[in-house]
Amino acid sequence: MLRKIKTPLALSFTLALSLAVAGCDGPPKTPLDQAPLAGAAIGGPFTLTDQNGKPRKWSDFRGKFTAIYFGYTFCPDVCPVDMQRTAQGIALFRKEHPDLADRVQQVFVTVDPARDTPEKVGQFAAAFGKDIVGLTGSPAEIEKAAKEFKVFYEKGKDEGDGAYLVNHSNVTYLFGPEGQPVATLPTDLGAKDIAKELARWVR
Repeated sequence: MLRKIKTPLALSFTLALSLAVAGCDGPPKTPLDQAPLAGAAIGGPFTLTDQNGKPRKWSDFRGKFTAIYFGYTFCPDVCPVDMQRTAQGIALFRKEHPDLADRVQQVFVTVDPARDTPEKVGQFAAAFGKDIVGLTGSPAEIEKAAKEFKVFYEKGKDEGDGAYLVNHSNVTYLFGPEGQPVATLPTDLGAKDIAKELARWVR
């Protein structure tokens, strides 16, 4: 009975193939220049104030993949849900990809600077995660930032005692380490889908 004998070359090939399969962590990532928002005119320079009263520029987030969301702390439903799902998605991504855990930064920017002081945005951000950066600023600074990020917002009717709603777009953008727009995060689908989307791009 004849038996096939593996040559050293065949053994080397088999070993290399086994290592490649064992070390594979999902399909190859899509190049960032082929991302859904690649080349879009979204994002731009701003200088705002964080929850600690420290000036923060958009360029401060270079080197990380930044998930940025514009909303307001008095928002009764949409903003808290979007922020929570994004935070949960990032936490899940970090658990599944610990080697990339420090590559993602979540940022919240208020569109209600009249009420959202640094303290307020800090409390709001901290409710969803200790590492989330909350930003506010003067009405002019917020208007400039929102314009750069193609965010719509409009103060609603005064309901008395200083209460009002703010209508605004609720998109969570993901930007790359060079400040380039990459994709939107599917907050409507939940944490698992957000983590999956992050896994497509973060590297």
